[in-house]
Amino acid sequence: MAQDSYLVGLIGSGIGHSLSPELHEREADRQGVRCLYRLVDIDGIGTPPGDVSRLVRAARDCGFTGLNITHPCKELVVPHLDDLSATAVRLGAVNTVVFTPDGRAVGHNTDITGFGAAFSRRLPGVSLRHVVQLGAGGAGSAVAHALFDLGAARLTVVDAVADRARALAKALNEEAGAERAEACAPETLGVELAGADGLVNASPIGMAGHPGLPLPAEILHGGLWVVDLVYRPLETALLRAARLRGCQVMHGGGMLVHQAADAFREFTGLEPNTSAMLADFADLTAEPYAHT
Repeated sequence: MAQDSYLVGLIGSGIGHSLSPELHEREADRQGVRCLYRLVDIDGIGTPPGDVSRLVRAARDCGFTGLNITHPCKELVVPHLDDLSATAVRLGAVNTVVFTPDGRAVGHNTDITGFGAAFSRRLPGVSLRHVVQLGAGGAGSAVAHALFDLGAARLTVVDAVADRARALAKALNEEAGAERAEACAPETLGVELAGADGLVNASPIGMAGHPGLPLPAEILHGGLWVVDLVYRPLETALLRAARLRGCQVMHGGGMLVHQAADAFREFTGLEPNTSAMLADFADLTAEPYAHT
């Protein structure tokens, strides 16, 4: 049963500029309930990532409704929870913790559904015959699973850490029951993209702190759709280069909003107004490509 007020928070590193408080609090206001959303930056309080279990216990004891969990704690928190949703088990990572009335901590992961909903909204009907993905970390793992859920026939994973790319491809193939995923070296990107339908950047290259292109611009071509999970800035160097070549593009803001909407549903039991939350994101970022 829905309550009339909720206390939630976000645990992670370097989260001072997170949009999550505004997104959740504005949606709660629309729903006629009260939401207080607090940031728990482990850098600011001097807590090592391995102590995330202590922070979760403290939040539960202080009456929090739930928590969002972000880098670098999504995997570290898993052993310290009482139960996991099927999606969290699938990924071995949690980005949402809900405290039940009897005090149990239940882990969920809304990254898969968040990406899937954003992709379906922004790029409906595009070909998923062959997708190339850059990055095999936590976000990359969630997106790779989401791409298979969306119907991708083949996925090529590229990561600066070759073993990480191979591990993700192996996990995907074990789940799919077929050799639909493969790891490849960065040096072969040009060949892979030449025959691909889509490109996803799940690496940090393009973020404000890691500017630049994650691949040579000249290997992009107009037959690609291009997704960049980065949302600060929204218009990354990759998306600019892709637009110039006539590619359909999608920035990371949609995934951020949709995963937040799914987390809001888990916290409150209320159905979020995702369209309004997308408008909130555009208002909060005040950038020309926020609505794309």
